[in-house]
Amino acid sequence: MFLRKSAIEPLPVTMSAVRMGDRVLQIGADDPAIASTLASKVGLSGYAAIVVLDDASAARARAAASKAGILIDIKVAPAASLPFDGEAFDLVIVHSTHGLVASLDTETRTAAMREWHRVLRHGGRVMTIEPGTVSGLTKLLHRQAGNETREASGGVVGALQTAGFKPVRLLADREGFKFAEGVKS
Repeated sequence: MFLRKSAIEPLPVTMSAVRMGDRVLQIGADDPAIASTLASKVGLSGYAAIVVLDDASAARARAAASKAGILIDIKVAPAASLPFDGEAFDLVIVHSTHGLVASLDTETRTAAMREWHRVLRHGGRVMTIEPGTVSGLTKLLHRQAGNETREASGGVVGALQTAGFKPVRLLADREGFKFAEGVKS
């Protein structure tokens, strides 16, 4: 897990701007420790939930939440069918550093993004965390697997715009992470 030099928090937590009292949904749990840290930010006045695609991911998320002493509602569900009411969340964080979004076929990916849009309140945001540009020693040691076809067609920014998020922007591409954000207007 990459830690910011100037803070104790991992970069994905800092970039999310989660605040006390927020209602936050995380899709995927590539790093359960990050999910626990995000859940701790909302406090008792907020609500934190995670949707994962399989029981093994749910078990890892439960173990991390238990270790941290954090309350997180963990659900196993398909990416394109979220088990929540419409407009239930202030923020949806899609943790896709291991390729969750890229692994979905076009139809399922579009349906999943529409679900993210459905569960967000008006003015709520979606933030995606995907593998970003690697540099330095990491670049030499690891080949970066990307989805060049999807990137050429606008990548996650274009896909979020197609799903109805406006405005959408690439927030950052640093420390091996790429962050994009869209707003439900």
